[in-house]
Amino acid sequence: MIKRAPGWTRAVDDVSFDIQPGETLGLVGESGSGKTTVARCILRALTPTSGEVLFNLEGREVDVHALAGRELTALRRKMQMIFQDPFSSLNPRMTVRQIVGEPLVIHRLARGSELNDRVAEILKKVGLKPEEGALYPHAFSGGERQRIGIARALILRPSFVVADEAVSALDVSVAAQVLNLLQDLQAEFGLTYLFVAHNLDIVRHFCDRVAVMQAGRIVEIAETEELFTAPRHPYTQTLLSFIPLAP
Repeated sequence: MIKRAPGWTRAVDDVSFDIQPGETLGLVGESGSGKTTVARCILRALTPTSGEVLFNLEGREVDVHALAGRELTALRRKMQMIFQDPFSSLNPRMTVRQIVGEPLVIHRLARGSELNDRVAEILKKVGLKPEEGALYPHAFSGGERQRIGIARALILRPSFVVADEAVSALDVSVAAQVLNLLQDLQAEFGLTYLFVAHNLDIVRHFCDRVAVMQAGRIVEIAETEELFTAPRHPYTQTLLSFIPLAP
């Protein structure tokens, strides 16, 4: 007879928050707290058992998980994701031009010379040369690969982007360059970010507000400086206590 282990944990339970247009909301918490699950539910990569994910689609508030057909296609163009690993998230058999241009092909928004021109334009926006579009991912460093991932996410001109640990696999100096790029692109395109991270020092300098998750629940949401200088929840206080002090 196999006995069931006592106790169980829900991946996400009773999570509620909002993200204002043009802001960056940081979502932090220990590994297994449910951050990525929340992000994937927002993007409809996972289907929640209950609840709503409301999104402003062309001036209308819609439930992401209730859409189908053309409305769902329109939603996909407005919501994109930047993945954590710049190595495994790019197809090694495709050129950069093919990787970045694939969303345009899937959504039938451009082809031929127009497709090439739009890929070249977004590559320049992320700090890469248009001629590098003919190369394969193995020819690039980790930071450059993440720039390719950012270009792919922005080629459809979305309004909302989830950055899931987008700089955690990069060296400190390279991560800083990518974060500066994300801020510049946000200002230029009016992007709204959900920034999933575990590095609280980066969150403090990059995010407007911060939501703290513990065991599938949001335990505290506050303006960034308010949360870091006067955290209210004991779990938040514990997280902040692990930030190393400057010498």
